[in-house]
Amino acid sequence: MRYAWIPVYAVVLTACAAQPESTATPCPEARPQVCTLEYNPSCGQRGDGELRNYSSPCNACADDQVVAVTVGECAE
Repeated sequence: MRYAWIPVYAVVLTACAAQPESTATPCPEARPQVCTLEYNPSCGQRGDGELRNYSSPCNACADDQVVAVTVGECAE
C-alpha cells in the first residue's frame, strides 16, 4: 500500500506535461506544381487568416495564398 500512490502520481504528471501542440505544417516555398489525386481532407490557412477546405495537403499548398495546412477538415 505504501507505493500505491505512484501510478496516480505518474498519471498526474503526464497530464500536466501534455500541452496541445500546433499540427499546422507550413507550406514549402517551392509550391507543388502537380498533385496526386489522393483524397486526404485538409484545412489550409490563408495569409489573411481565412480557413478553407482542400482535398489534400498538396492541393492546399498549391494555392499560393495558403501559408499552412492541417490534415483534417476545417472546424466550423
